[in-house]
Amino acid sequence: METLSERAALIRESMQKAQSVTDSMVSILGSFDRRLSALETAMRPTQLKTHSMRRAHENIDKTLKVAERILAQFDLSRQAEAKILRGPHEDLESYLDAVDQLRSIIKFFGGNKNLQSSVGVVNHANNLLGKSILKLEEEYRQLLNSYSKPVEPDLLFDCLPNTLRPSTGSPAQGDGSGLKSSEHHKKSLEPVVYHPPTLIPPRILPLLHDLAFQLVEGGHHQQLFNIHSEARSFVMEQSLRKLGVERLTKDDVQKMQWEVLEAKIGNWIHFMRIAVKLLFHAEKKICDQIYEGHDSLRDQCFAEATTNSVGMLLSFGEAVAKSKRSPEKLFVLLDMYEIMRELKPEIDIIFGSKYCGEVREAAAVLSKRLAQTAQETFVDFEEAVEKDATKTTVLDGTVHPLTSYVINYVKFLFDYQSTLKLLFQEFGDDDVEEKLASLTTRIMQALQSNLDGKSKQYKDPALTQLFLMNNMHYIVRSVRRSEAKDMLGDDWVQIQRRVVQQHANQYKRISWSKILQCLSIQGAGSGSFGADGGNSNSAVSRSMVKDRFKTFNLLFEELHQRQSQWTVPDSELRESLRLAVAEVLLPAYRSFIKRFGPMIQNGKNPQKYIRYNPEDLERMLAEFFEGKTWNDPRR
Repeated sequence: METLSERAALIRESMQKAQSVTDSMVSILGSFDRRLSALETAMRPTQLKTHSMRRAHENIDKTLKVAERILAQFDLSRQAEAKILRGPHEDLESYLDAVDQLRSIIKFFGGNKNLQSSVGVVNHANNLLGKSILKLEEEYRQLLNSYSKPVEPDLLFDCLPNTLRPSTGSPAQGDGSGLKSSEHHKKSLEPVVYHPPTLIPPRILPLLHDLAFQLVEGGHHQQLFNIHSEARSFVMEQSLRKLGVERLTKDDVQKMQWEVLEAKIGNWIHFMRIAVKLLFHAEKKICDQIYEGHDSLRDQCFAEATTNSVGMLLSFGEAVAKSKRSPEKLFVLLDMYEIMRELKPEIDIIFGSKYCGEVREAAAVLSKRLAQTAQETFVDFEEAVEKDATKTTVLDGTVHPLTSYVINYVKFLFDYQSTLKLLFQEFGDDDVEEKLASLTTRIMQALQSNLDGKSKQYKDPALTQLFLMNNMHYIVRSVRRSEAKDMLGDDWVQIQRRVVQQHANQYKRISWSKILQCLSIQGAGSGSFGADGGNSNSAVSRSMVKDRFKTFNLLFEELHQRQSQWTVPDSELRESLRLAVAEVLLPAYRSFIKRFGPMIQNGKNPQKYIRYNPEDLERMLAEFFEGKTWNDPRR
């Protein structure tokens, strides 16, 4: 117990000492707090002064930097002014940089209106900028005019594919001889590549672009448009005039001789390709580069530069389409329609903007009008063939000029099959094959009808049949050798061949039945093509035989004299017809001479009656249908 009491007393003592130490520490810490608070109170004024000094230094730095920027702007202004006053001629790029500096200065001082000098600086800079834009405008005009020269025809020809380059001479000289062989170039195996010319040197285009940009920034859109339009429209028009393009009216076209008009149309087709694929294409590239980033201005400038030139080109096409129709114009109308169809995709692309709507519309109208005129000319041709009333008579019964003209016309039409089908489709014809076949058939019918009328001009019915045979044979042979055969069909060809044979048979009947009756003992009324009808020599008197020989000689000589002047131009048909006559005549003559010749040969002057032996007749038959003249000596 005593031990526990002692330990408890020690614990109490220790706790009292710890409390005393704690109280002492609290007293000391409280003293430190009071001292720190007093120190902080004493330091506060110093801290405030230090913070103010730091802010003052920062403000001074900012002010110095602003001052430096302002001074730099003043330096830039002086530099820009010096460049502006020197003008753009010496160093255009430096001048353009100076204009950019002026704009930057105006923007800088415009945003610092608190500066006393800002208004004066801005006004001065704006004044300089206004003067610089006027100088840039003049510089743009001079630079564009300096490099806007009409393109020489030879340069344009060099840009064409080889198949389209004139072989000799210049189309501007008007005969078109160098162009016709190049037409229908698409049929060539050689690739058709166009190389648009360089209208303005590539090194100049960036300068024009930069000038245009500054003028646009300066609000000079209209002045820029006017300068470009005046310079480039002149170039386009003069380039076409050098090439040979003329602005012609319907009356001008109407007064031209056909040969002259045909040459001009051939040239016009060539000019259309050159204008669209080369000139206008190149001009579009120029506008794209100069006015890049300003689409509306670009499209307006291009439209204004080319509209007059397009109008000049299309005016000729309109004049031809509106002029008086005639059959010979059909093919040139088809050529013109063909080129308008060929160029339509490029016209729609090159003149694709809303400012070129009139150009696209004018091209579409011309294409439609050419198609309409061509179709009407086609119908006119059919009527002209049927009603052809020319008094031209082919005295020898050969192929009539109308026949060869119509057949060549139809054959030539088939070179334009694809174009004709497009033309028919334009007017809503679904079955274009049937349409073309129908038109061709009607033309053939019109020709046959006209030939029937012309054949009635002959007084000799045998010549009538020979004329119809010759012409129908020419038609059949020509059709068989052309694409028209596929359109008209084999049945048509076979029917017409039978018609040819019918006319040949009619010719033989009319020409030779009378002379063959002389070799028939039954007499002229029997109509027999035999020799003697089976009668014996005793039933025939010598005088009757003499009369028959005399009549035969007279009739044969008349036929020889007359029909050797007639013509069968086709050698095969001519030989076939001679052979058909010989196969009837010679056997009958040989039989007659064999049976009755001795009656004459035993009498006086037998050569007076038997003038010809069969070989003589055969030789003379070989002279038939040779187209001899009256003055040719008889062989």
